[in-house]
Amino acid sequence: MAKITLDNLAHSYLSRPASEADFALKELNHVWGDGEAYALLGASGCGKSTLLNIISGLLRPSQGRILFNDQDVTDQATAARNIAQVFQFPVVYDTMTVRDNLAFPLRNRGAEASYIAERVQTIARMIGMEAELGRKARGLTADAKQKISLGRGMVREDVNALLFDEPLTVIDPHMKWELRTQLKALHHEFGHTMIYVTHDQTEALTFADKVVVMHDGRVVQMGTPQELFERPEHTFVGYFIGSPGMNLLDAQVMGNKAVVQGVEIPLGADYARPTGRVQIGVRPEFVRLTAGPDGLPVTVRRIEDVGRHKIVRCELAGVQINAIAAEGALISPEMTRLTFDPAAINVYADDWRVTPKSQAQEAA
Repeated sequence: MAKITLDNLAHSYLSRPASEADFALKELNHVWGDGEAYALLGASGCGKSTLLNIISGLLRPSQGRILFNDQDVTDQATAARNIAQVFQFPVVYDTMTVRDNLAFPLRNRGAEASYIAERVQTIARMIGMEAELGRKARGLTADAKQKISLGRGMVREDVNALLFDEPLTVIDPHMKWELRTQLKALHHEFGHTMIYVTHDQTEALTFADKVVVMHDGRVVQMGTPQELFERPEHTFVGYFIGSPGMNLLDAQVMGNKAVVQGVEIPLGADYARPTGRVQIGVRPEFVRLTAGPDGLPVTVRRIEDVGRHKIVRCELAGVQINAIAAEGALISPEMTRLTFDPAAINVYADDWRVTPKSQAQEAA
């Protein structure tokens, strides 16, 4: 297990980067705790896999250092870092049996035969492949081979970190849930430092202690699932996480009120007078459709019944606003106004969350 420190870390795939725009990974300074489970979450091309490959030693950063337990490993080979990595697509030895594939990392390190047999049996049970232990990997399906890759990544108990690069891409949906549960159980049992790359918010939010949200090569927020939901620090976090994501509306903000399309909206705190492009953000869970007279006047475009609740798709001046209503809620034609829970509204200036005056004063 290891504490992982990213010190002034950045990377460009160009030999001579001329500006910040040339960097796939912008400057990062973070400390990831020993024994924590992290998910790197973001859209394709945001820098997640680049960062993971730097941590594993497959890629040397253009600048900065990476430290394991305060020891500089920037120039260490992957093998010397004592990590296990599972990739997006299966990496197995086709001519070996499932048993020999799972045992391979332990045999390479000279583990005792009795321990290898016991550990392989445990991992095979975890990934649901006890019955296939004697089969050659060659004839197995892609998702079965990926389960072998996952098992081989988890078979060692002494690694500094376990790294997963979108490992469930080829796994069927039902098995995905089971394997996520097993990975979480493994983390609780052995306390490995785990880093899990994904673009799937469900995977990230159910697997990790903390989610690291990346956008355009930057870490825009690191926090618990609850923190990301309630207080997104960047507009990208707001609309990327959630289904539907956060509603974002251009607004004028003056103290504890906002004005959107000429309508005054009360806020839950004093935000002074932020400058730049100012927006308010509110999640659909905190939006209510009413018959008025207060609130934003909207046009209801459609209502989607998704089983556990309804998603009401509304429009205001060409901007879509989503609201979530209870499954049994009655929605009448007269309901053409939206109101927001003031305590659940966030304010943003140039995409970054504005700290309310009271919180800023406490921090000072």
